[in-house]
Amino acid sequence: QVQLVESGGGLVQAGGSLRLSCAASGRTFSSYAMGWFRQAPGKEREFVATIRRSDGGTFYADSVKGRFTISRDNAKNTVYLQMNSLNPEDTSVYYCAATPADYPGTYYYTRGRNYDYWGQGTQVTVSS
Repeated sequence: QVQLVESGGGLVQAGGSLRLSCAASGRTFSSYAMGWFRQAPGKEREFVATIRRSDGGTFYADSVKGRFTISRDNAKNTVYLQMNSLNPEDTSVYYCAATPADYPGTYYYTRGRNYDYWGQGTQVTVSS
């Protein structure tokens, strides 16, 4: 079992920045690829970013590419999502997720169904 706890959400003005953190406990954190997803009210959950476990490779949704950065610190069992140039369309509940998969591609990691563990989510609200 892996327990995931997100933090760092809040209210920010458009153009501002936030850094989300996701602390993991339980099994060895470095054995998991990590992903960030988000879900706005009335919308489906969408992929945001992922970081692989073996080579640290990253992949982003087009909507956040160039603005968001995912990173991990295996010594701290934590994955981060640095969010810059935020806009109101980024308003969502953000979830981190973990999967033991270790595929070289990226598509697998964009599908929420492929993650085994999820956090409770943290609200990000961007005001215009």
